Amino acid sequence: MDIPGISPDLQRRLADGMARVDATLRDAVRHEDEFIREASSHLLNAGGKRVRPLLTLLAAEVGEGINDDVVTAAAAVELTHLASLYHDDVMDDADVRRGSPSANAKYDNSTAILVGDLLFGKASELVADLGAEAVRIQARTFVRLCAGQIRDDRPHPGDADPVEYYLQILADKTGSLIATAARYGAMFSGCDERTVGLLREYGERVGVTFQLADDLIDVASDADAMGKLPGTDLREGKRTLPVLYALASNDPADARLQQLLRSDLALDDAAHAEALGLLRDHPAMRAAEERTEAVARSAREALEPLPDGEVKQALSAFAALIVSRVG
Repeated sequence: MDIPGISPDLQRRLADGMARVDATLRDAVRHEDEFIREASSHLLNAGGKRVRPLLTLLAAEVGEGINDDVVTAAAAVELTHLASLYHDDVMDDADVRRGSPSANAKYDNSTAILVGDLLFGKASELVADLGAEAVRIQARTFVRLCAGQIRDDRPHPGDADPVEYYLQILADKTGSLIATAARYGAMFSGCDERTVGLLREYGERVGVTFQLADDLIDVASDADAMGKLPGTDLREGKRTLPVLYALASNDPADARLQQLLRSDLALDDAAHAEALGLLRDHPAMRAAEERTEAVARSAREALEPLPDGEVKQALSAFAALIVSRVG
């Protein structure tokens, strides 16, 4: 992800830092067993936006800049993310990830789960070199990530507001790790406790924005743009924000869409296509876009106490860039 409006000097520092992160990641997935090495490298080689390590490096620029500990922390966060993707693809029975066969499709479910576990272990190994507090943060982040995934995979409890409950799931399963990415960057670049807290809060809000934007992209984009089939969440019966808004409508004209959204679309291609088309044109999409933009604004507002300068502007642009992927 290229951040618009930053100076060539900052762009160079971030690029150099990302090259060091990539080298650390490559070293982490090495293994004497050729099959394990190949399977561990599969999603790393598939590419990705590298949002989390980039944010770690950018947050470090608020302090004294990128150093060895910042690079190690950035790599650990990305390994944690990659590990979770192996497990996600098994849970979702996915066929494609980042435009390539998913690990479970290329190998099998057992291999994908075990490789995910292996990468979690490698992430923990990196974090162990950063001290007890970093290990504690990693552990608590992992608990939140898993708790969010568990709740996301279960029916919504009837006594909770559906939208607020969903936003809390996103804060846990996505926001927690992006919050840790920003927190580590600030911690290991010498920032004071207050600044570390500001960047942690900013990161969590960016993480929620990121997932909300992905939910919109799943509905609005075509397969070529996404690297996977559109409407995957609909097919899996996930009630993302646009779905929740559509289901909350009292307009009688929405009865057909609501009927489709409450049905099993997993194997009915015609019904799935109809639901996707109706949802794309529904006001729920605009309402979800507005909520996504509002969360992104709240992320930028979290930065207000920081001193003005290029890095603060870059962090603000980073949050805006997450939203701009929609459409």
